[in-house]
Amino acid sequence: MENKDFTTAILVGQTPEEAFNAVNNVRGWWSEEIEGVTDKLDAEFNYHYEDVHRCKMHIITMIPNEKVVWLVKENYFKFTEDTTEWTGTKIVFDISTIDGKTQVRMTHQGLVAEYECFEICRDSWTNYIQNSLRSLIETGKGKPNGKGKPQTENEKKLTS
Repeated sequence: MENKDFTTAILVGQTPEEAFNAVNNVRGWWSEEIEGVTDKLDAEFNYHYEDVHRCKMHIITMIPNEKVVWLVKENYFKFTEDTTEWTGTKIVFDISTIDGKTQVRMTHQGLVAEYECFEICRDSWTNYIQNSLRSLIETGKGKPNGKGKPQTENEKKLTS
């Protein structure tokens, strides 16, 4: 059976604690427009990028320096026929040590190739984890999107 989840990972020289803190600083790497608490178990936060994408996340697992899991409670895409494609999926951040380095592996459980948003979502997640989250962990400054600040080619296309 083929893997139905999207996964991307980074390896950094910082500690698992630094990586964990960066993952939970969602405004620092994903979007400046996050509303709500992003670093407490059972908290909920809202993501939105312009009128293109909105979602509500519920933090269902938080194991310090090891794991964070978000459940997508609500989702809206402007660019798909089924605007709720992510609803009910989980976004999992696993933090581990490999050969003295820290690995952050993000898996979007349920983000499947059959989804209309798959290519755009795959490209966006890859950018936000490989570039923005990595930068936040390594330098203290990420590359989140924000009002009038698209960070991916798809965000630029979808807001023009």
